[in-house]
Amino acid sequence: MIERFLKQTSFTSVEDYKKNLHFIIPENFNFSYDVMDAWAEEKPDKLALLWTNDEGEERRATFKDLKEQTDQAASYFQTLGIGHGDMVMLILKRNYEWWTSMLALHKIGAVAIPATHMLTKHDIIYRNTRATVKAIICVGEEYVLSQIQEAMSESPSVEIYISVGPNVPAGFHDWHKEITDAPKFVRPEHVNSNSDTMLMYFTSGTSGEPKMVAHDYLYAMGHLTTGVFWHNLSEDSIHLTVADTGWGKAVWGKLYGQWFAGAVVFVFDHEKFTADKILRQIEKYHITSFCAPPTIYRFIIREDFSQYDLSSLKYCTTAGEALNPAVYEKFFALTGIRLKEGFGQTETTMTLGTMPWVTPKPGSMGMPNPQYDIDILKPDGTPCEDGEKGEIVVRVGDDKPIGLFKEYYCDKELTHQAWHDGIYHTGDMAWRDEDGYYWFEGRIDDVIKSSGYRIGPFEVESALMTHPAVVECAITGVPDDIRGMVVKATVVLGKEWKDKAGDALIKELQNHVKHETAPYKYPRIIEFVDELPKTISGKIRRVEIRQKDNQK
Repeated sequence: MIERFLKQTSFTSVEDYKKNLHFIIPENFNFSYDVMDAWAEEKPDKLALLWTNDEGEERRATFKDLKEQTDQAASYFQTLGIGHGDMVMLILKRNYEWWTSMLALHKIGAVAIPATHMLTKHDIIYRNTRATVKAIICVGEEYVLSQIQEAMSESPSVEIYISVGPNVPAGFHDWHKEITDAPKFVRPEHVNSNSDTMLMYFTSGTSGEPKMVAHDYLYAMGHLTTGVFWHNLSEDSIHLTVADTGWGKAVWGKLYGQWFAGAVVFVFDHEKFTADKILRQIEKYHITSFCAPPTIYRFIIREDFSQYDLSSLKYCTTAGEALNPAVYEKFFALTGIRLKEGFGQTETTMTLGTMPWVTPKPGSMGMPNPQYDIDILKPDGTPCEDGEKGEIVVRVGDDKPIGLFKEYYCDKELTHQAWHDGIYHTGDMAWRDEDGYYWFEGRIDDVIKSSGYRIGPFEVESALMTHPAVVECAITGVPDDIRGMVVKATVVLGKEWKDKAGDALIKELQNHVKHETAPYKYPRIIEFVDELPKTISGKIRRVEIRQKDNQK
C-alpha cells in the first residue's frame, strides 16, 4: 500500500530517512477511497477493526466489511441531505459507528468534527455556532442527549440530529432503524480536492477558548509516518491507542496511519479507565503495539506485572504530554520495551519523534520528522544553538508540509498570529542537544522567570516525579516581590502517602528536587491536592492554578 504514496518505503537511519522521505501525492486524494477501499479490493478478508467493550461484546470487521458499511453510511447521510462541505459533529465516544461515520463522511466530502462526550450545553452551542454545524451524530446516552437538546434553541444552523442509540429521542433520526433503508451508494462525481477541508478539531483550550483547527485531505496522508514508522506497524500488527475519539490523538492512533500499514485497529470501549482493564485487554487479544499518554503509563507501572502475560507486546509509544524519565525507566525494567516518544499538536501530525532506528533518550521527544522543517528560535527570531532554549517552529516554504493545518477556521487574525513570515509558531518551548535530540520545556506561557533564570515546568515536574510519593504534579510560577516569581508545585500524592502530607514531606520533596536538578529550580511552595485541574482532554490546566493563586 505505502509504495503508492512514498518513493522509498523503508529506512535504516536518521540520515536515510531525512534524505529519502518523499511523498507521492495523487490528485484529489481521499483516504476512504484510495486506502480503505483499495485494501478491500486487494485483501478483502484481512481483519481491519477489532472492537470490544466492558461487557465483553465483540465486533470484527474486515476491510471488505468496512467498505460495505461505510458505503451504506455514506448513502444514508446523503438521503438526509448531508453532502460536500457540510459540517458534521461526531459525539460518539468509542462506539463502533465513529469509524464508519468518519470514513463515510470522507466519501461524500463532508467535514467531520469529532468532539468529546463531556461537552456541556455551552460547549456545544459554541461549537455549533463557530463551525456552522449542520448535523450532529451522537451516542444515545442521557447526558449527551440532554446537553444537545438544551443547546438546540441556540443552534440555528443544526438541521439534522442522529442518535446511534440506545436512546433515540423525538426529533432525532434513528441510525440503526433508518440506515438499512439507504439505497445503493453511488460515489459523487467530484468528492474533494486536496486542499478542501476534511476534518476540524477544536483544541483543548488550555489557555483560552478552543480554537478550530481545519485540516485538508492530505492530513490523513501526513499520518502515514505516524503509523508505519513511529508506531512501527505492519499487516501483522494489532495496535491499541488509548484515546477518546473526541480528540486528535484518535486519528493519530486509531485510524489513518494504522490502516496505511494494514494493521488491525483494536478498540476497547470502556467507561472508566483502570490500568488493570487495559493490561487485561493486551493479554487477552495479544496486542502487539500500544500507545498512550504518559499519564496512562504512570498508572500502568504501579500494577503487579506478574499477574499479566504481556508477551505479545513488542512496541510501545507515547505522546500527548512530555514523558518523565522515571516512568520510562520503570516501564523498561518491567517489560524490556523502550518507550518511543512523539510530539505534535492538533495543528500537525507528528513533528518530532523517536523512530525505530533512533535510540531513545529517556525524556527526549526525539528528532524532527523530516516531512517538517523544524527549528528552535529565540524571542528575537534567530535560531538557537545547541543547549539554548527557544520556541519550536515549523519553517514553511512554498509548499505547505503534508499534515500541517490549513488555518484556524474563520479566524484570520489568530491564524496570522501563529503562522506568519513563512513560519508556524507552535508556542512550545524546547532545547536541542548536541546529538540532535529535542527536549521539551513547556508552553511559552508556562515558563517561569525567577531571579533572572528561565525555568521550564517540565524539568521540575520530572525531578519531582522520581519521588515515590508523587503520582502527578504541576509546576507554576507565583508572583514574588524579590524574585519576580517563585516556583510552586501542586502535587497529587499516592494513597499510601496522603496521611504524611505536611511540612516534613514538603521539606523532603524540596530537598529531593535540589538533588535531582539545579538547586535554584526547587519549588519554594508546595501544595497537596486530591486532583489537578484538567481540560476535558486530560491536559493539565496550569493557567487555572495560576488564576487561583493570583486571587489569593
